[in-house]
Amino acid sequence: MTETAANPFRGLDLLSSAVLLLDETLVIRYINPAAENLLAISSKVFSGCPLNGVVECPPKLLAALDSALHHGWAYTGQSIELRVAGGELLKLNCTVNPTELPEARLLVELWPIDQQLRATREERLVEQQQANRELIRNLVHEIKNPLGGIRGAAQLLEHELNNPGLREYTQVIIKEADRLQDLMRRLLSPHRPMQPGPVNIHEILERVRSLLTAEFPTILSVARDYDTSLPDLVGDREQLIQVFLNIARNAAQAIEGQPDGSVAGQGQITLRTRVARQMTLFKRRHRLALEVQVVDDGPGIAEDIRERMFYALVSGRQGGSGLGLTLAQSFVQQHQGTIDCESRPGHTSFTIRLPLA
Repeated sequence: MTETAANPFRGLDLLSSAVLLLDETLVIRYINPAAENLLAISSKVFSGCPLNGVVECPPKLLAALDSALHHGWAYTGQSIELRVAGGELLKLNCTVNPTELPEARLLVELWPIDQQLRATREERLVEQQQANRELIRNLVHEIKNPLGGIRGAAQLLEHELNNPGLREYTQVIIKEADRLQDLMRRLLSPHRPMQPGPVNIHEILERVRSLLTAEFPTILSVARDYDTSLPDLVGDREQLIQVFLNIARNAAQAIEGQPDGSVAGQGQITLRTRVARQMTLFKRRHRLALEVQVVDDGPGIAEDIRERMFYALVSGRQGGSGLGLTLAQSFVQQHQGTIDCESRPGHTSFTIRLPLA
């Protein structure tokens, strides 16, 4: 028997929402991995059990199931409370749809409210970032041409000046024009096509670690907490190095900027890797995901920029370009991953999750 024949609902395994298929007697005929995770049950144990043996349904949901069975009416419910067999109370959004499958009559789909809010927030953030990037890209193209003209005019003026003291001013113009051109180039860099291949996350983090310890030898120690059993993932090696280097360098610069940041061993950054199971990333369910945390004991991120820290040109550091986290988020999203941050004085943690094949 083929795998598809053995499990005709295999396509539902990839959904991030919890799915249960019920027959006409409300017996469970199939549950997907997301439902196993949500309800803390095993499909092998509970497939073939009555629904009321797994969860305690409110009367409103039972009535909806009955209507779907006997009248073919679909149902959508908000903030439905289900009590699972272990006693935990879940607050969910729910849909019930009749089906014409021979094995099942009803398809019940469940979303934890906090998961749905997080998915909506991720979706809104992606749309916002795409709009910001498009705006910045247009601005860059508008700025590049006059900037080149300013630089060229300053060079011509420098050749015409007989007073060497005045050339100092043209050099200022040229150097600032070069600095702005470099900024424009970095603003456009996320648009480089990905070059995916098998990469080892620990090789990438070791590269980042060596760069950090070379750049901040007296004020920083970098600790490692690796799960060495992690498999390789498919990704763009250079982009991933840039992701973790940007985050860790921001942390090191924040530690360096403290009043006593010049004291040797003052700050520590920890690079931690773990495997995460049954993760939802960009509305797709993954059995396995890679979780990397970059943790530092610096001063934390200022509260007034926490909601905006991934936006371009937003920086909490004097002289910062405000591009490091923007590029990191862009590259993580290109890998279909997510990046989150928790911060308070003395503890800042960036968590990056990437799908594993």
